[in-house]
Amino acid sequence: MRAFGLFLALFCTTAFARLDCKVPHLGGGGDDGPAINAAFERCAKNGKVVLDQYYSVDTLLFTTGLDDVEIELSGTLQYTPDIAKWSPQSYFLTYQNATTFWFLSGNNIHLYGGGTIDGNGQVWWDAFAANPNAGTAGGSSRTFARPIPLTVGNSTNVVVEDITEIGSPFWNNFVYQSSNVTYSNITINTVSYSSSPTANSDGWDIYRSDGVTITNSWINNDDDCVSFKPNSTNILVSNLWCNGSHGVSVGSLGQYAGETDIVANVTVFNVSMNNAQNGARIKVFGGNPSPNSTAGGGTGFVRNVTYADYSVSNVDNPIIIDQCYETSAATCKEFPSTLTISDVHFINVTGTSSGKEKDVVVDMECSAQCTDITASGTNITPPSGSPAFVCANIASESELDFACTAPA
Repeated sequence: MRAFGLFLALFCTTAFARLDCKVPHLGGGGDDGPAINAAFERCAKNGKVVLDQYYSVDTLLFTTGLDDVEIELSGTLQYTPDIAKWSPQSYFLTYQNATTFWFLSGNNIHLYGGGTIDGNGQVWWDAFAANPNAGTAGGSSRTFARPIPLTVGNSTNVVVEDITEIGSPFWNNFVYQSSNVTYSNITINTVSYSSSPTANSDGWDIYRSDGVTITNSWINNDDDCVSFKPNSTNILVSNLWCNGSHGVSVGSLGQYAGETDIVANVTVFNVSMNNAQNGARIKVFGGNPSPNSTAGGGTGFVRNVTYADYSVSNVDNPIIIDQCYETSAATCKEFPSTLTISDVHFINVTGTSSGKEKDVVVDMECSAQCTDITASGTNITPPSGSPAFVCANIASESELDFACTAPA
């Protein structure tokens, strides 16, 4: 009986132990990508992939079908700076022609470990500055695709925490057609060391995803700190420090004629936005007469969005709603946006503007009427003079704690 009990204990330990796959480093400039992909194949179910060394990756990481997998990234994963190879081989994600170096997909995934993902972005930024090919409306291009270092796609129940990301050629993170995804304690530093600026270095872009949380993170970049792309719902963003950013942005939305874009149930609180172009931002394309437009004409709505306890310092546009984003005034006047904006609340947005827009600290301009837009606890000052608050087609001006003036 005692022997049987010992056998049973050993069997249970083996049966339920997590299978470890530790990835070796080739060295000598070799491509570690195939070994990483092989480790994920071996440990795809109830496994643990250990990335604890320096890895040079020259092969698309396509790690799909994962189920209950831990990923311990305590080393550095660096993508090679081979534009001619990566532009066609990176994985195509359709929206705004985005592509990715690493497509991470499955259920119950935990990525952690204190390590670094290095996109080797300087080469991409220099090439982009020398021969821009940005694609449509800030997206990427099929001929010069700048890959995203990490995409969580077609996934459920994912946690990414304690990771540093540097040098992304394009967006740093893409949440793509996924649900219940959490990012915590992420450090993002996308800074150019030449005269070439970084480009489209968003911290996170969320697309067709539900139940996403981004918290306790530090972001230094030159584009949106977080961007809620089409069909982002039930999102929580909290405790972020953003620098050099274009804001925490709803949108852009309504870019593609015939498409319905939705952003709903979003809460953003306790954010420090510094030295930025925008603070709390909603950007929606205007209308467009062409049924094949890729620069406006889409429909849908923005609904139930709250920015609270939001601090701005040296920010050009601390609060901005733009319903004619990248749309000419003449086109927007003739074809107002058919994507509605309602139930948006700004609570305790405080701090200073940069003065770039002179004394304007709030600019909310809708081409069609925006409804149930409220503001309370607003205390934003320009570098000199009294603050000005510009509003157009805001139906609920009485629910704002400042007096609006019409656009010049």
